[in-house]
Amino acid sequence: MTSSHYAQGRRALVIHEDDVGMTHGSNVAFRELSERGVISSGSVMAPCPWFPETLEIAAGNPHFDLGVHLTLNSEMRPMKWRPLTRPPRSAGLTDEFGYFWPERQKGWRPEPEAVEEELRAQIDAVIAGGVEVTHLDAHCGAVMSPRLLPVYRRLGEDYDLPIVLMRRIEGGNPRPPGTTMPREFALAVDAADVGGDPVFDLFFETPWDRTLDAEHVYGEAIAAVPEGITFFAFHFNAPGDIEVIRPDRAHYRTDEYALFSSGKIEPLLAKHDIALIGMREIRDRRRALRASA
Repeated sequence: MTSSHYAQGRRALVIHEDDVGMTHGSNVAFRELSERGVISSGSVMAPCPWFPETLEIAAGNPHFDLGVHLTLNSEMRPMKWRPLTRPPRSAGLTDEFGYFWPERQKGWRPEPEAVEEELRAQIDAVIAGGVEVTHLDAHCGAVMSPRLLPVYRRLGEDYDLPIVLMRRIEGGNPRPPGTTMPREFALAVDAADVGGDPVFDLFFETPWDRTLDAEHVYGEAIAAVPEGITFFAFHFNAPGDIEVIRPDRAHYRTDEYALFSSGKIEPLLAKHDIALIGMREIRDRRRALRASA
């Protein structure tokens, strides 16, 4: 089991902030929670409006663990973002106004070549901004779709970075009972496993359908972290701007921020003997394993 190379006998957990750079509040949360040491990683969206501020934060805190949140859709309203490249409409990445599509709607089939050009531009923009990139992951899972998986894996290889892959997903949007990973994704996970790359035993996303209080739900999630390596993909946002952008769902993000700022998470990690690790550690371990192979 490849995760054993990275867990090294621990219940190892990455607590990660997605969507850094989407809003000012996401940047505030990333800086504050990274300084507290209660999150261990984040990933930035280069096409988003607050990306330049993220670069300033990273420049002042080079020890922060920051990857690239590979972005192919723009789901917020009324705020929108465009590709860094200028793909023709025929490439399938953009709507009639030149913005990314809101979601991976039925019939979404962007050209892989155009996708790869765009995602390389995003990674290069983060690197050019002075960030020591620790990993790649996928905004809304878009580049994990079966048709684009080869692009995702190739980017990891070409930039010598771990990509986030997982054996099991919980949280997020409700899934029908018995939902399984697409065959192409399962094959990619198997190939990564054989190649010695990290594969997370569990990927737990912000539970967007949460009805109970945040302390209860996240406390249960921490208690249930399995042996091996687990990835918590959360969406912390300090109050201020997200309520204007997404008033119906902002509380999921601000509640996460409030809870993880409260001092209640660190004792839970200690109680359950969970080791908080970052993607930098996983990246460096991956490179060491490859060098010794």
